[in-house]
Amino acid sequence: MSIIYSENSGLNNAAIGKLETPLKMIIEHESDLQTKRGGICDWLFNVERSSRFGETVVGQNEFGVFAATEEGAGAENDEIRETYRKFIEHIQFMKEFTITAQMMEDANYGVAADAKRRAENFTRAYYKTMHKICEYALANGTKESGVFARASLDLTAPDGLPLFHTAHKWGGGENTGEQSNYFYGSIFKSGEEYSTAAFEKALNELASKLRNMKDENGEILGYTADTIILPGNRPAAEAIAKKVCGSEGALGNGYNDINLQYGNWNIVVMPDWQTEDDRLMIMSSEANKNLCGNMFFNRVPLTVSNWVDNHTGNYIWNGRCRFGVGFGSYKHILLAVDSATEVENSTAL
Repeated sequence: MSIIYSENSGLNNAAIGKLETPLKMIIEHESDLQTKRGGICDWLFNVERSSRFGETVVGQNEFGVFAATEEGAGAENDEIRETYRKFIEHIQFMKEFTITAQMMEDANYGVAADAKRRAENFTRAYYKTMHKICEYALANGTKESGVFARASLDLTAPDGLPLFHTAHKWGGGENTGEQSNYFYGSIFKSGEEYSTAAFEKALNELASKLRNMKDENGEILGYTADTIILPGNRPAAEAIAKKVCGSEGALGNGYNDINLQYGNWNIVVMPDWQTEDDRLMIMSSEANKNLCGNMFFNRVPLTVSNWVDNHTGNYIWNGRCRFGVGFGSYKHILLAVDSATEVENSTAL
């Protein structure tokens, strides 16, 4: 994502003039590095530009299959109708850093090194905000709303229910139904022990649940799950997932069986997703894209300006951005909790 840099006039301090271009170059260079490295926002969300106050994701039903007709007869008319709308509003975020007048006067060459560090951290903070807000939205997907850095977030799917729920709606009118994307059961453990066999079985069942999600006509969508998302504080569960998905042969037997999970999954660990139990999300990246699932709309990229405060003589850098985060579907992702007893608002695997 690009950074917009505006240079303010009236910077008469010679030291400030010497810092102006180097700081701009540092900010832009750090932006390029962070973009190349990627993160949760890039890996799990659809990143789109926006030129409006907010963006609306509109859902529609699909055409049914072609119907046979008699010779000379006309075709049966089919129609596309709107089934849901989801509005995602953009939020403004801002941050400043200051180089004091005394530091400019007394630090000499040292001020350049300090300013460089601040400029690098300033850009990192922007990308950190993007990734962390996306991580927060997913990690709190069992709630209707949440607060991130004082910003109120809508965490519901288009049907008005939390992203993860047992009674999501599909269809409209008389052709309606419910389906779940929130489950509990034996995911990582068999009894009290972690088990690769239990995880492999659960992964098959969860992938089947996602594949059998219905569209707005009640037809099976058929998307293949290919992404496992794990909390950052469950090392035993993380190890089981990596063993099962990274081993060519089936684990736990000596018969050289084929591991059906090998090569089928990308594993993403969200560091800030801290849980008290073992759980995971699975997602289809194709469904996420096609159904506008996890959405990040970039309204105003990081816009940096600077000036000298007339009251204090301090050199101030200001960064401003606007973006929106939300969910345009629930059919691309599901959440499962390793538990022998029912977890609130979940259904048995």
